[in-house]
Amino acid sequence: MVTRLVIINFSVFVLIVLTKFILFIANGGNGIPEYFDDALHFFCMPSDWRTLLWHPWALFTHMFLHEGFWHVVGNIIFLYLVGTIVGDLVGDRRVLPIYLLGGLAGGILFLVSKFFLHYLSPYALGASGAVMALAGAAVTLAPDYRVMLLLLGEVKLKYIVLVMVLLDLLGIANMSNTGGHLAHIGGFFTGIFLMSQLRDGKDWSEPINNFLDRIARLFSPSRRAQPQQKRKKVSAIKATFGAAKGSSASDPDNLSMQERLDEILAKIKASGYDSLTPEEKEFLYETSKKL
Repeated sequence: MVTRLVIINFSVFVLIVLTKFILFIANGGNGIPEYFDDALHFFCMPSDWRTLLWHPWALFTHMFLHEGFWHVVGNIIFLYLVGTIVGDLVGDRRVLPIYLLGGLAGGILFLVSKFFLHYLSPYALGASGAVMALAGAAVTLAPDYRVMLLLLGEVKLKYIVLVMVLLDLLGIANMSNTGGHLAHIGGFFTGIFLMSQLRDGKDWSEPINNFLDRIARLFSPSRRAQPQQKRKKVSAIKATFGAAKGSSASDPDNLSMQERLDEILAKIKASGYDSLTPEEKEFLYETSKKL
């Protein structure tokens, strides 16, 4: 799913760039026609609620749009980093719902903030709010996860995310792209909230995945003919979060490894690490290296 999100975001960016180039040539090199911005704003998140009433799809389409090269590259790199961590720890099927809910929360916060901050830009676009939701989820799950950074070496994830949040707060204080930075903060806290809900046994990703599965079956005759398979409840979430339930869209081998990890973590919780057999300790050690 992380790879698909990366491909979608970059493909939409390339489409926008090619469209601008074609319009520039068609206009005789005299700039890009104004109607291009009007067409792009058709899919951006507006700060005016009345405009949103006529463009409700903008709540979701804005989180896949980028115009600047470094904007899309930065979002893609960070998306791949934090999205992979979230997918490894709580299942690949939770990546897209967190992305969508984070982008949605960021867009709504951008909309609401216009009532108090009248100098905000009329439109917002970009995946930053959705990516920051995955960052909030990742730092909640594994704050001490070590990431290798160019020139800096290994850095704990919590410090990377902290810097990102501080930059957003600084941007808000300096009134620089305030609406965008507010959307980032909204997405970040959405990711933290979703993981706290998962810890309490409430999986917000499940109804979203069910809805998306139903839509997919409408366009897939082979899937319509097959009964929907019951998803397995992964007890690893119980070992990590308590009683949360979840499913991973991974292959059977990964799922069985996850189930074995569940049993070992539950055993540690019940009777301590010393109660593990040498084989279980070795399995836990190898799995921890992968994570």
